[in-house]
Amino acid sequence: MLSNYLKFLAHQLKGWPQQNYYLFFFSLGCQVMTLVSAPITWVTVITFIGTTPGVLCVLAINAAKSVNGFLGILSALCFIIAGFSAKNYLSIVEQIAYVITLDLPVLLSANWNVNMASKIRKFNARSWSIAIVATIAVYLVSGYLIGNLTDDPRPWIDAISFSISLSAGVICFLRFNNQYFWWLASGLAQLVLWFVSYKQGSATLAMAVNSSIYLINDVLAFTISPWYNERERQRLSEEESAYAKELGLE
Repeated sequence: MLSNYLKFLAHQLKGWPQQNYYLFFFSLGCQVMTLVSAPITWVTVITFIGTTPGVLCVLAINAAKSVNGFLGILSALCFIIAGFSAKNYLSIVEQIAYVITLDLPVLLSANWNVNMASKIRKFNARSWSIAIVATIAVYLVSGYLIGNLTDDPRPWIDAISFSISLSAGVICFLRFNNQYFWWLASGLAQLVLWFVSYKQGSATLAMAVNSSIYLINDVLAFTISPWYNERERQRLSEEESAYAKELGLE
């Protein structure tokens, strides 16, 4: 059974839209150039290590594939270190939330994410209202607490990135395709956070570059991802269903 599960996870790296693979190698090239164009420190190395599985993780989610568990935990560990070094403390909580909502379900249960494409849902009016109100509430509470309890130099920028990203993770966990409106906003917020952190000397440029790659991935999701592309969803659903039955996971 374990061997079948490992085969299943390896299978999840296949069958992605071609644009996802192009974006990964573009990201890898950008990160290599960023790494070698500045003094190499332990922070830059950890950040480089984290960005590679991190991009693969978001591309896997984009492709409605379930290999993001292992990739997400590895990148989260590296980003937690980068967040602590930059004093972006809510980015640390954000990564922990990603592990709980997006990574552990995949690792603990193969069936949780089997044939993800067939389980995609859409918001109704009530869902939109709850998600928006919850995001605003988390922003206000987290910004106030982190600003008063820590030495975070950018509490409200950190808070808006955290609140949007946390909401996106929960929405993704619940399999709503509306998550990508939150991921898009999250990408913008994280790009601002890490660019400001870089300009203030608290972080490497690699984190801002990584956020821009995430942003491109989010835009792609609205066009080629099974979350929104009906034809791709149908193709992937049939492919994954047949493969899961072959491995006895359905």
